[in-house]
Amino acid sequence: MLKKCVRLLASAGLSVFTMSYSFGQSAPPREHFDHATVLYDWVTNSRGQKLRTFVTRPNNTTAKVPVIFFVGWLSCDTMESSNPAPDDGFGIFLRRLIDESGYATVRMDKPGVGESEGTCAQADFKDEIEGWRAAFDSMSKYDFIDQDRIFVLGMSNGGGFSPLAAVSHRILGFISCGSWGRTWYEHMLELERRRLVEDKDKKSPAEVNAAVKSFAEFYDLYLMKGMTPGQVIAQHPEWKDLWYDAPDGQYGRPAAFYQQIEALNLGEVWQNVSAPVLVIRGSADTIMSRADSETIAQIVNQAHPGHARYLEIDGMAHGFTVNGKFHDPIVPIILNWMREQQSGK
Repeated sequence: MLKKCVRLLASAGLSVFTMSYSFGQSAPPREHFDHATVLYDWVTNSRGQKLRTFVTRPNNTTAKVPVIFFVGWLSCDTMESSNPAPDDGFGIFLRRLIDESGYATVRMDKPGVGESEGTCAQADFKDEIEGWRAAFDSMSKYDFIDQDRIFVLGMSNGGGFSPLAAVSHRILGFISCGSWGRTWYEHMLELERRRLVEDKDKKSPAEVNAAVKSFAEFYDLYLMKGMTPGQVIAQHPEWKDLWYDAPDGQYGRPAAFYQQIEALNLGEVWQNVSAPVLVIRGSADTIMSRADSETIAQIVNQAHPGHARYLEIDGMAHGFTVNGKFHDPIVPIILNWMREQQSGK
């Protein structure tokens, strides 16, 4: 997805950042933008872990500017994007918004990712959300950020819980891209059915239905009853062939992470959002379904009629690509929507 010169920025009021490297090992490439400058900083979570933040400031302006606060994805990939590949839609998306918006931006690497301390495979949701909140709160120290013009943009998993990163602060607008607004249990059952149907071994409809019934019980024990996948399999060895991931977690994250996000009530989270909301999903997204994403807009509009807009982009995949190429129109769509919120339209 996204891949992982030290810059001293004492003049910006940041602490000096230095790193040492083994003999013969070069420093990792840093980001460079045509129209923005990157400030490298840190925040700290309750475990005392230092988490790397990336703050960009648009060039050629002394005025306070709006800010986009990015809440990232599920996987243990850095949000630093120095040279994204042509098919790295997430990386291109970040760089385009940073360089073309004229806004400040803030990103963070979760525990154990990039230069952030900790181990991502052991970091649960509590560890992660504390980091997002610390990064959000850190924006108050940057004198070039207009605290009254904050946009929160969540991508993939982060777009589901992004309001939790910005508690007790007025937000001008939320953008959720390829996200989820239901329970994680519902999301996973739909994802498992789609995976089984699309499996190259081509299971019969009867086999798919039988497997989904077993997965319903499996995820109940795993997500709701607090068991690890390995413990579930030990109790139900007949499901051994169903499971395709680690015994103590899934997709590189620990079981506790998913149990904690299953415990979230996203209906309550989003019904309490009174700011305008833009929900974007690609019709070719095989990770987050239409029901996953559209639910966010439905919840907001039920509580605050007309505050949310749902936009489905034909042929766009989860990573902002159409036929393997970044979907360029998504950037002006988002920038135009943010300008509308600032103009009060």
